Amino acid sequence: MAVRAQFENSNEIGVFATLTNSYALVAAGGSMNFYSVFEAELQDVIPICHTTIAGTRIVGRLTAGNRRGLLVPSSTTDQELAHLRNSLPDAIRIQRIDERLAALGNVICTNDHVALIHPDLERESEEIIADVLGVEVFRQTISENVLVGSYCALSNQGGIVHPKTTIADQDELSSLLQVPLVAGSVNRGSPVVGAGMVVNDWLAVTGLDTTATEVSVVESVFRLGEGLKPGDVQEGLRDTMVETFY
Repeated sequence: MAVRAQFENSNEIGVFATLTNSYALVAAGGSMNFYSVFEAELQDVIPICHTTIAGTRIVGRLTAGNRRGLLVPSSTTDQELAHLRNSLPDAIRIQRIDERLAALGNVICTNDHVALIHPDLERESEEIIADVLGVEVFRQTISENVLVGSYCALSNQGGIVHPKTTIADQDELSSLLQVPLVAGSVNRGSPVVGAGMVVNDWLAVTGLDTTATEVSVVESVFRLGEGLKPGDVQEGLRDTMVETFY
């Protein structure tokens, strides 16, 4: 299902949270309304870790991860790293990346199978992403924007990209990712879909300003209305032919 939330007065949910199929990170010290949305949906399913990264609350923009791993910037303190390791399941690999483009959530867009990355990321970073997250990595732009993590929201069921992405680009990205894509917006027309929402295979959280039309697009492309629950998600779904969506 798709739910709406607000972090203090901000609708940019993807700035203050990271959501995967095996854990969620939320910024420490925010409003209880924000946390209660996540806890109501996820509390009995996956761990929710309240944390800061490099002393800041923009955890969604500084981290990138999927069900296998979590990548954090080199500015993450030892104390924060220890807190993450204690809060998340042992099976999750947590790795610091010494990368010039340190806002990893802006430059990496990933699900459990494929990652799109900023074209200028270091070669070593690309290898770490492939290794820790267990994904195929592609250097891409979205509608000529290099910040792929900001302009794409992705799960194993589907994805939303910048509203001005051409049909040809959508088709190319869709065949790379092996999931259906739509060009869309959140938060009443915001093109920054990656920073405006978080999503996994059964839940999407968008900003409070997101319109009913935008919510219905989110629910249809991410297949959130199909009654899938954690554990029901079939690996085979990613092989569904893209054409069947249109």
